[in-house]
Amino acid sequence: MNHIDPASPLVLDTKEVGRRPGSMKELTRTVGAPADFGTDVLMIAQGQPLELELRLESVMEGVLVTGTVRASATGACVRCLDPIDVPVDQGFQELFVWADRASHHQEVGDTDDEDESYRIENDLIDLEPMLRDAVVTTLPFQPVCREDCPGLCSQCGFRLEDDPEHAHEVIDPRWAALGQLQGLGATATDETKHDQEIQEKRN
Repeated sequence: MNHIDPASPLVLDTKEVGRRPGSMKELTRTVGAPADFGTDVLMIAQGQPLELELRLESVMEGVLVTGTVRASATGACVRCLDPIDVPVDQGFQELFVWADRASHHQEVGDTDDEDESYRIENDLIDLEPMLRDAVVTTLPFQPVCREDCPGLCSQCGFRLEDDPEHAHEVIDPRWAALGQLQGLGATATDETKHDQEIQEKRN
């Protein structure tokens, strides 16, 4: 497990809540988003504000963190490539387990749930992994500027929003080949006529 950095703005000190079950603390916090907070197509840029509303409640196993995160993710429409801005308003509720409780469960062999839980280290909670799980996994996989975005022309890349009537003449390859043969035939006919005219002049 990575050690928690107490200086990180996404780290909370559980001493303010205590270990008495039922004790609670509510707080709001605005912090800058960490690096790589998003996907290849949509991301909350590093340093952009994450508005957090949090409630920390002490329970037997640890501290239950409930809240919402609001932010703005930016990227590009997968159809037309125009820049887009997607609002993020995501709720979450996760249990952070006391280190001694997690160790107890490991000793008795009950490790399945504990391996997947968030830990409290030296009375500190790191919200970043939880927020990544809550936000990044819910971002649209194929974001669009609007549901009926026409996108780009598949042949030339023209932006179809600028001209809905934009189209290319599609010729069946078989007809194209026939057209070439007709062109050759026309050329041969012209050459024949030319030869005939020269012959007539000689006569």
